[in-house]
Amino acid sequence: MNKNLIYIAATVTSSLIIYNLFIFSISNTTEDENYLKDFNESYKIFAIPPPHNITFAGEMVPMHRKDVQEKLDKELLVNTYWQSKSVLLLKKTARWFPVIEPILKKNGIPLDFKYLPMIESGFEHVVSPAKASGFWQIMESTGKGGGLEIRSEVDERYHLEKATQLACDYLNRSYKKYKNWTLSAASYNIGMRNLNTNMEFQDVDNYYDLLLNVETGRYVYRLIAMKRIYKNQIEHGYQLRDKDLYNPIETYTVDIDSTVQLVDFAHSQGVSYKVIRTFNPWLRKSTLTVSNGKTYHIKIPKNKAEFCTPLDIEEISTADSNLTDSSSIKAIQMDTLSKDSL
Repeated sequence: MNKNLIYIAATVTSSLIIYNLFIFSISNTTEDENYLKDFNESYKIFAIPPPHNITFAGEMVPMHRKDVQEKLDKELLVNTYWQSKSVLLLKKTARWFPVIEPILKKNGIPLDFKYLPMIESGFEHVVSPAKASGFWQIMESTGKGGGLEIRSEVDERYHLEKATQLACDYLNRSYKKYKNWTLSAASYNIGMRNLNTNMEFQDVDNYYDLLLNVETGRYVYRLIAMKRIYKNQIEHGYQLRDKDLYNPIETYTVDIDSTVQLVDFAHSQGVSYKVIRTFNPWLRKSTLTVSNGKTYHIKIPKNKAEFCTPLDIEEISTADSNLTDSSSIKAIQMDTLSKDSL
């Protein structure tokens, strides 16, 4: 009798365990299915329809070619879905395009080249493994050869206006040689000598027919992709309001014609040393040594309180008296919407 009861109890217990496991399994399956359904309804990743007609610098991109379609598709996908980087670049264009565009226009360079520093540096004052520097990624030898001042205290590769002018000079020389802006863009990345070698060896005169290194092979496609995304932001999922953009910053300019300690100079202007270096990234040391007859133009934000804690008036006055012993400030000029670095 006891054995039968034990057997019955064991059977019932086992059945209950199996039933509960079955119910738990069904419950879990239902939960997972609902979760997956919600995920698929809420989160979608779309392929990007390829543009049928698109140009770079006024030159048609041969979108009828399968290889061109796929290479551009890759860059559109990479840059559209790398949202954190691309949205930051789009924010920065509001500050830097107004500086770059007038210089391109003045030099007869197509405005599509404003996307070049986007892909070269991301509008950052970075240094490449090859030691190219600044927004336009200029080598030291190229900078010096183009008239930029490059020394321990000053490096004008970080001076946006001057670096942009040098880039324009290069692109115009390249266009004079190739009579083609697409090849000029490729030469900016690989250099004219290397581009010539590849063109001669492969016996072609078209960027889209050249087999190049991976970076240069993607280079023009990246430019085209960033142009496409910039001009069609909503179509690519970017919803930026005007207040989301990094807008231009109003500054004034102080002219310096003799040696200064930049910490003292900064305090004389009611700002921090950090502000001076940030708005003038071409200043590379804490001292600016000025030779006879030379004048440097230092930019300072007009609204100082937006960038540093206002310095005590007595501290400023003391620093100003110290500054006049070692330097001369010639003039202060208003420079509206001048924006050299942030």
